[in-house]
Amino acid sequence: MLNRREAEVMNAVYTLCHEKGVCLIAPSELLSILPPRKKFTEEQLDRILAELSLDDYFELLSSDRKGEKMYVISLRTNGYAFKRYAAQARRDAAVKIFWAVASAVVAFLVGLVLKRIF
Repeated sequence: MLNRREAEVMNAVYTLCHEKGVCLIAPSELLSILPPRKKFTEEQLDRILAELSLDDYFELLSSDRKGEKMYVISLRTNGYAFKRYAAQARRDAAVKIFWAVASAVVAFLVGLVLKRIF
């Protein structure tokens, strides 16, 4: 399961690479896509990309183009399934909230019935 920062980076990578499955991107361009409120640094981005690569979301190659660092990212099976996984996680959270509310309502009603009986 991805933490929030990893999910945001993976969402940005998926947005850039989902059509062809491969993209060439500069770290500054990737940082501009990420939410500004999180204040990602280039070192944090490198670490998160390496971790996602180890988790087999994509293949990551670093290269230099005219003195500027570039990433070559190729999505793998886990990377293509990222959106489905994110939607499933949201659905699971909604089901848990529903069951929590439903059980609270049932407990309240049982309490009222017991109060009336005794």
